[in-house]
Amino acid sequence: MAKNDTLKTASVLAFERKLDPSDALLYASNWEKRQDDQQWQPVEVREKSVRGTISNRLKDSSKEHKDPAKLDAQIENPNPQSVDVATLPHNADTLVARFTLRVLAGAGTPSACNNAEYQAKLEQAVAKYKQAQGFGELAHRYANNLANGRFLWRNRMGAEQVEVSVRQLAQGKTTKEWTFDALSLSLRAFEDTAELKELSGVIASALAGEQHLLLEVVAYVRVGSGQEVFPSQELIMDRSRGDKSKTLYSIGDDKTGAIHSQKLGNAIRTIDTWYPNEVEEDLGPIAVEPYGSVTTRGKAYRHPKEKKDFYSLLDNWMLKDQVPTKEDQHFVMATLIRGGVFGEAG
Repeated sequence: MAKNDTLKTASVLAFERKLDPSDALLYASNWEKRQDDQQWQPVEVREKSVRGTISNRLKDSSKEHKDPAKLDAQIENPNPQSVDVATLPHNADTLVARFTLRVLAGAGTPSACNNAEYQAKLEQAVAKYKQAQGFGELAHRYANNLANGRFLWRNRMGAEQVEVSVRQLAQGKTTKEWTFDALSLSLRAFEDTAELKELSGVIASALAGEQHLLLEVVAYVRVGSGQEVFPSQELIMDRSRGDKSKTLYSIGDDKTGAIHSQKLGNAIRTIDTWYPNEVEEDLGPIAVEPYGSVTTRGKAYRHPKEKKDFYSLLDNWMLKDQVPTKEDQHFVMATLIRGGVFGEAG
């Protein structure tokens, strides 16, 4: 399609996410009986009170910094805290994390767009991507992040064994199952095994709209009896409602620990290795975000000044007919699969 100088970005432009995970519920089991879900016990989030000590960095101008007696006086005062905690019982050595994942068709098709000409141009570009590239590369990377247990976050660290079972469900029954030794797979590279190829093919087929796909993902993590496990931590906006210094996410009357669906989604879409990296940091893949945001480092790896952010790439592709490189096309499509509101504000 020829360049159209009158084409403008739609002011209303939204995309629904195409990888749709549930929350992950956490259970306790024993490694030898991990496959028997009748033996699973919910991991309960409970509250405990502890006595903390002053350990924060003191300002050079503070009284405590200048006068040792002042600091001693502060240390003598107890610092009681109430925190949430989740642990395995002392008769169970394995954490079980279970969630479902829907893979939806329609990647690149906006759920809302108030500019028909822009939508037609976008759909044409997406169709060319599907024909030339397909969803194989993206699906391969998503499959790796299911198989390697990246979605377990801190629960994966220091585990003795981690097994991930991915089951394809149809009408409530398992039609296909893949089992992976998660610790044998890298978190920094995307590996290629026969089982990963098969799982990738199913995901790619679902993204292309060729089949319906619902996956059940179950991870078994051998960490040791009585060990602490890590549900998601809640962000409390109003501290006046309670005095707990840490609140963990739980579901139901039995307060079963859980991991947020947003946190699972972030892990699954940690596939961006195409970002500019001039200093060659050993960072590995980052989550697909419009600006390549990595909050733990306080840095955007796709800054607009480099024209490698999602908006610059999309505008150049749609408005200026500057077709991105193959890697940048993967990133743009992965961002559309992620979903979001991307219209141009007035």
